[in-house]
Amino acid sequence: MSAKSFPEMTPTSYPTKSFAPSGIGLGQGKLFAGLESNVIREILSAAQPRQLKARQQITSCDCRPDHLFLLRKGQARSYLLTEEGVELLLLWLVPGDVIGLVSLMSNPPHYMASASTITDCEFLVWNHSSIRRLAKTFPGLLENGLRLGLHYLKVFIERHASVVNKNAESRLAQTLLQLSTRVGDVQPSGVIIEITNEQLGSLSDISLFTASRLLSKWERKGALSKERGRITLVAPEALMIP
Repeated sequence: MSAKSFPEMTPTSYPTKSFAPSGIGLGQGKLFAGLESNVIREILSAAQPRQLKARQQITSCDCRPDHLFLLRKGQARSYLLTEEGVELLLLWLVPGDVIGLVSLMSNPPHYMASASTITDCEFLVWNHSSIRRLAKTFPGLLENGLRLGLHYLKVFIERHASVVNKNAESRLAQTLLQLSTRVGDVQPSGVIIEITNEQLGSLSDISLFTASRLLSKWERKGALSKERGRITLVAPEALMIP
């Protein structure tokens, strides 16, 4: 894994495009919640747009947090690697999510997790000195960063509680239903989710074997259909386990 926190532009990365502030869709980002439009424009003017293709590294665990990334388009993931090399998915990131919140701090700790793109992605990127200057100038930006951090903490707390209080089938069903609302593509055939069995198992804190077994069970019942790297929910209500 590269030791760089943000990859250099390579032939596998998209070139930087010109950026118009109106194009971000500010309503989707909690980072700007409650800020005046002139403040948002100033914050955006300090950002650099970046486009990365799928499966590109964004940040690496234990590296210096020298950038803050706002996901504008696409999907990404936050994860950890165990000593055995097993990937543990922490978050499935969608537009409006932020990577590198610790860079809002004056003396931040290293990145606590790694992140990479799942699909082709567009980001807005601030370097550490720029985002620190903006955070000091506009305290609301710093407060929003704290709120986002607490939101992610709440996600982890609820996930831990599910491990204790719910069985594997309930956890996998909950993960599928959450993904269907966040990243699902609604088609006449059903709600399409681009994800592997292994990724689903990791997000649900169950083994690949258990995830595959349960998905096959639901497929036989007609609740979903499976293809390589893709699941189509045909009858989501069938997954709503009491």
